[in-house]
Order: sequence, then structure tokens, then C-alpha cells
Amino acid sequence: MQKKKVIISACILGEYCRYDGETKMLNAVVTAFSDYEIIPFCPEAPLFGTPRERIDVVDVNGENRIITHETNKDVTELLREEIAAFIRANPNADRIVLKSKSPSCGYGTTPVLNEKKEPQKMGNGIAASMFEKHYAPLKIESESDF
Repeated sequence: MQKKKVIISACILGEYCRYDGETKMLNAVVTAFSDYEIIPFCPEAPLFGTPRERIDVVDVNGENRIITHETNKDVTELLREEIAAFIRANPNADRIVLKSKSPSCGYGTTPVLNEKKEPQKMGNGIAASMFEKHYAPLKIESESDF
């Protein structure tokens, strides 16, 4: 019998892949999925390294774009390609747990900024939005659910 699969943000699993070089390890998540095949996910680290410049979700003319915090470089397409490659490699999952507030992984918890980098509303990170479409009807959970 094949194990169920869960995609989990790598930082929650203890990987030192956050922009600041840290982790957000949460044992409760790891324990909850001990019987699952755990698939770690972080689209930022492979592209930009660790540590790296922070990124933001910025509303540009009504579209959420991913912009580097200090240098204002638009990295939306790079991230879309990385996330699409992950989805192709992992087309099926039974559960998804993503890091809240992340510009990549946050699901309804990520600050969306205006072009002056002022918070306007809460929304999804780029991966959460792509996962929501591809892995529907799975509910996307965050570490705060555990």
C-alpha cells in the first residue's frame, strides 16, 4: 500500500532555507505526518540561495507581483517557473501545509503591498495561489493549524 503524500514548506520541516538563513521548525507538523511521504517545498532557496534578500508581494496595476525588497527586482516569472516544475514533479498530493505570511507560501495570510511597499491587504503567496489551482479541491493548511 502506497503512503499518502503531504507537501510541507521546507522551513517548517527544519531546513535552514528562509531568507534570513533560519528555520521555522515545528515538531507538531512533522509528528502529524509521520505516516505520510513528506515532500519538502521551498521555491526561493534553489533560485536565490540562503540567506537572501527578502521578497514581497506587491500589487502592480491590479496584479500581484513578487518584488525583491531592497533592489526592487521583479522575480515573479522565475518563481512561477520553479513552482511549475515542482508541480510537474509532484502532480499528486493528499495534504498541503505551507508557511503562513510567506510571499511564496502564505495562504490568505501574506501582506500584499502597494508600490510604495505599504501594506494594503492580506492575500496569497505565489506558490499558494498556484497550488490552490493545481491541487484543488485540497485545502491548503498552514503551520498555525497544528
